[in-house]
Amino acid sequence: MIIGVPKEIKDQEYRVALLPSAAYQLVKRGHTVLVERNAGIGAGFADDDYAQAGATLAAHPAEVFARGELIVKVKEPQPSELPLLRRGQLLFTYLHLAASKPLTEALLASGVTALAYETIELNRRLPLLEPMSEIAGRMSVLVGGYFLAKHFGGSGTLLGGVPGVLPGKVVVLGGGVAGINAARMATGIGADVTILEVDVERMRFLDITLHTAHTLYSNEVHLMELLPQVDLLIGAVLVMGARAPRLIRRDMLRRMRPGSVLVDIAIDQGGCAETSRPTTHHDPVFVEEGVTHYCVANMPAAYARTATQALANVTCPFIELLADTGLNEACRRQPALLGGINLLDGRLTCRAVAEAHNLPCSEPFQ
Repeated sequence: MIIGVPKEIKDQEYRVALLPSAAYQLVKRGHTVLVERNAGIGAGFADDDYAQAGATLAAHPAEVFARGELIVKVKEPQPSELPLLRRGQLLFTYLHLAASKPLTEALLASGVTALAYETIELNRRLPLLEPMSEIAGRMSVLVGGYFLAKHFGGSGTLLGGVPGVLPGKVVVLGGGVAGINAARMATGIGADVTILEVDVERMRFLDITLHTAHTLYSNEVHLMELLPQVDLLIGAVLVMGARAPRLIRRDMLRRMRPGSVLVDIAIDQGGCAETSRPTTHHDPVFVEEGVTHYCVANMPAAYARTATQALANVTCPFIELLADTGLNEACRRQPALLGGINLLDGRLTCRAVAEAHNLPCSEPFQ
């Protein structure tokens, strides 16, 4: 199979979908790996690294898309890439289609078969999403603390406090992978941390694992009680494949102190606050109701080398399986891949996306 690796062109996206070491393994298995020039440069992987691994370098993205039978990416196709996709081609990337009806409709029109990293579920886990959630969770505390600085319009609160001064208060919405990593970072610097969660068993796990963090059953009343005291609010909620639930209304933000910070990790799924809208690393924040919003939709790209390596660790076995056997046989051998199929030959096959956009849905293979 010909595996195409285009350079990511989303604003300030520096990750790359395939490591040189993974390209070597694919070539060794008899496949052709076609990598666009400079695709890995942002993550610290030079063209020579791919050439030495046996990959073929392409000068233009059009060549990668035209020849590639399996296109592997990091982020969803951008407007200039959509016309390059075709029926009979496999696309394997993060899609987050529930957040964008225009993208969903454009991919349907292309006829491409698209598999989303974020909807592949294995043993009640999302193994291809978890590494990026870990990075975004840990990063949320770093950027939240940064924008609490007074010269950035923050309240001037140091999350860890100092002797004789109480630490800042951090509230994390959601105790999943992103939430627990945010809480670990926040407790690690000495902040006062509360995690809101609805799963009682998960709260028991968090209570045992994070000895200094508090857990609280997640409902609107409890959140409203906490908001006037919060310095950093982290939205880490996730419903697999679906649009993020809007847990924070504009009127709720008015209860927060001026200069407090909201980091909405769920922004790539539409955001969990009414006031959230996607931002970029170049212009990451805006202020609504006196609260600084950090809503960068590709947070892990800031640490592109770490993120690329972490992503490749989990995607490579699936890429090898798809390349070796094709989609049908790959799904037979690894049924979790079925959940990753969001679109198949011009049909929408992910129910959560269909419900988000009120579009018809069908089973992948029927």
